[in-house]
Amino acid sequence: MNIIELILDENDDMNGIEAISVVENPAIEEDFVALKSDEIKLAEVDKEKRILMGAALIPNKPIYRRNGKDEFYIFFSKETVLKASQLYLKKGRQGEATLEHQEKITGLTVVESWLVEDEVHDKSRKYGLNMPLGTWMVSMKVDNDEIWNDYVKTGKVKGFSIEGYFADKLEMPQDKGIKDYLSAEEQEAEDLLNKIVEVLQEKQELESYTDYPAGARSNAKRALEWAEKNGWGDCGTGVGKARANQLAKGEPISRDTIARMASFKRHEQNKDTPYSEGCGGLMWDAWGGSAGVNWAISKLDEIDQKLAKSPCWEGYEQKGYKMKNGKKVPNCVKK
Repeated sequence: MNIIELILDENDDMNGIEAISVVENPAIEEDFVALKSDEIKLAEVDKEKRILMGAALIPNKPIYRRNGKDEFYIFFSKETVLKASQLYLKKGRQGEATLEHQEKITGLTVVESWLVEDEVHDKSRKYGLNMPLGTWMVSMKVDNDEIWNDYVKTGKVKGFSIEGYFADKLEMPQDKGIKDYLSAEEQEAEDLLNKIVEVLQEKQELESYTDYPAGARSNAKRALEWAEKNGWGDCGTGVGKARANQLAKGEPISRDTIARMASFKRHEQNKDTPYSEGCGGLMWDAWGGSAGVNWAISKLDEIDQKLAKSPCWEGYEQKGYKMKNGKKVPNCVKK
């Protein structure tokens, strides 16, 4: 099976951990421990601290995944684990939690975050959690009575599982590390493949769209005008700012850009945050606001339905199928 390294694309607003979920079967196969107060008698017996400690990410640990019929493993390097843990805190996601990756829940807050750096004296060792060096550990305070009583104390949830967006390292154009593992013959084939990909990407960029609504342009302009007077502060990355400029100018955008706009729907809950009080409203409008995001969702479906009917580039037509890397793919020939 394929083994895929996931990394953070620091130029992509979408990348990073959005929430930590409490689950019955954590993907990293490491349970947390429920920490209780010390047995010290005061005026009354201390109540439970309601703190869960566990691993959020373990470096270089293969995690099994399945997408339809495709089976593969993913893993995160120590460097990516470090970056992900830092970005999680920088974005202020400590209070974002879900139950079994489905239901968003309140009253769960990460109160401690650290990397295991000592095999003997790390805090996690005291509680019997012998994690590898570089593991991202968190302690989560549970103030939600239902979660604590019905899920933690009953053992229905046994560990943490992250929710977020990462990039496939092999798909990152700046990555050269893969060549270290290839023979000279394979490297030559890889170089040729990269050239073909570049040509296809150029053709794909020709398939661009400008029919997004005027409201999307207005929202982007409003965000840019405010940022010009007040600055962006800690809001957004170069990608988000470039997107605002694209939309404000009415420039053509590709399917990939439309897909990113559609994905921004997950930030809708922050859209009403005033520009002066945080990044939510500012970045929502920078990506076209409700007009732009809703258009992108509809447009992406339209584009993909068209591609499903005709998987070949414009000017080409499908003539049956052919085998490529053991898979059946459309055979596209020039008209």
